[in-house]
Amino acid sequence: MRLSLFAILVLVFSISCKQINSKSITEVSQKELKNVILIDVRTPKEFSVGHLNNAININWFDEDFEDYFNEIDKNDTLYIYCKAGGRSKKALKKLLSMGYKNVMNLEGGYDAYLSSKN
Repeated sequence: MRLSLFAILVLVFSISCKQINSKSITEVSQKELKNVILIDVRTPKEFSVGHLNNAININWFDEDFEDYFNEIDKNDTLYIYCKAGGRSKKALKKLLSMGYKNVMNLEGGYDAYLSSKN
């Protein structure tokens, strides 16, 4: 009985943590983006075709990906996005493991953002 209750609590906690760390890119306001560091983890070529205003391009595939964050305070709020959400989800996990406390994955990525503008 106690083991089952513990398993349920762990499951509920893990689900709630996942919800805290992600948000649809189409739900983010421009006002909200002014108070965060916005990071586009696509390749420089993808970034050059188009990106969100004030985004910093840090390529997920760059072997020095982690090094680019040395100058960013671990308490800053980071919003991460990519093309569709896969790379940004991986980047979120990496940044959390590096000790960053306030990281948000913008689900749907740049493709969802473009679709919402049409």
